Amino acid sequence: MRRRPNYLAGVGSLIWLFLIGLPLYVMLVATVQPQSKYSQNGPVSFPRSFTLENYTGAFDSGFGQYFLNTLIVTACVIGLVLLLVPPLAYAIVRSRSRITSQIFRLFLLGLAIPAQAVIVPMFYLISKAGLYDNLLGVILPTAAFCLPMSALILSGAMRDISPELFEAMAMDGASPRRMFFQLVVPLSGGGLSTIVVFSALQAWNGFLFPLVLTQSESTKLITLGLYNFQTEHGINIPGLLAAVVLSMVPVLLVYLFARRALVQGLMGVGGK
Repeated sequence: MRRRPNYLAGVGSLIWLFLIGLPLYVMLVATVQPQSKYSQNGPVSFPRSFTLENYTGAFDSGFGQYFLNTLIVTACVIGLVLLLVPPLAYAIVRSRSRITSQIFRLFLLGLAIPAQAVIVPMFYLISKAGLYDNLLGVILPTAAFCLPMSALILSGAMRDISPELFEAMAMDGASPRRMFFQLVVPLSGGGLSTIVVFSALQAWNGFLFPLVLTQSESTKLITLGLYNFQTEHGINIPGLLAAVVLSMVPVLLVYLFARRALVQGLMGVGGK
């Protein structure tokens, strides 16, 4: 039987596309206009002259250094999360010890503690450790706040792995280490991709830790570098939006390469 077209759904999709596309259009159009033309014609008008000065100006204002610093912080945070969370989640899922269960519950208390509540003792610890105004001083607390949620996500993905697979490998004489690397890690692709994207977003968009734990221009991140486009005479909106577009590119690339596994991980199928 031939299905009738759903015109209501089509209209709703067009409205949703308009709501999403209009802000993107305004942002992209602003980045290719001179600041004077943007002020005269308004944000929605189609540009009559195009320029790339906003993008080059962003790098001239130090955006390249901010971009590199943020890239280093994000890569290190992802590395720490991938190094610590998979073995932790594996132990949580496979262990039958009550101590492990209690430790996991205590570990999840980190989800209830906002960063704003611990920023003062965090500043004290980082300063005493000699890591103030150092990228490592931003990397460590950012990774620490990513661990509870990442462990929760990945342990949920690992629980979807069939127990029969573990029993089959145990009958073949496989050690827990071999099960982890040859069974658990390959079947947890969705969960791993999810925690990678989550950690990347937390590190790339982080504002509080860079604001409090860094000071010099050499350690400034993108979220703080965007302030450079605000002067005592106003805000360079086209330049600011050009920097925002450039800062969005890495996160979009991470999502594009991991989107399929990310959706599987969020659906709780563990990448199977």
